[in-house]
Amino acid sequence: MTNTKNILAICGSTKKLSTNLNLITAIADISSPYFNITIFDGIDKLPHFNPDLDIDPAPESIINFRKLLKKSDGVLICTPEYAMGVPGSLKNTLDWTVSSSDFSHKPVALITASLSGQKSHAALMETLIVIESKMTQATQLIIPFVKVKVSADGKITDPITLENVQLLLNAFRELIEG
Repeated sequence: MTNTKNILAICGSTKKLSTNLNLITAIADISSPYFNITIFDGIDKLPHFNPDLDIDPAPESIINFRKLLKKSDGVLICTPEYAMGVPGSLKNTLDWTVSSSDFSHKPVALITASLSGQKSHAALMETLIVIESKMTQATQLIIPFVKVKVSADGKITDPITLENVQLLLNAFRELIEG
């Protein structure tokens, strides 16, 4: 592939030393020949979704987020599971895209990396389907017990996890080039 694709990465955790953020760092490193990954760092700065505020012009932080989405060729979401569900900040972020249709037909790779992650992953899939994200089974991954598989310096230390992430990235690239 001669030109890199612009990917917007959204971390579902607002924690500064998040394992999911470390995972995004690892993915940015191993995918650098074909993806230019920009990490959206404003998930905790978006206002609570309110349809009364979703007017023209929307709040500045929402305008900026939507611009990043429009410029991206695809979206990578890496998220933990909180209390058997989707982190509130991530759900809020996705809610802001319903009326703008910014996710409609946008290629998405979803990685739920947590202790378990299955319930959150299923709930996120429902939301991503409703907002018309373009996904396949191969662009989804659950990484259980992630804390022992990704290092604090942004390296995937578990060989099976690394292989699964690489398979996901290949499928994501194919979906984007589709």
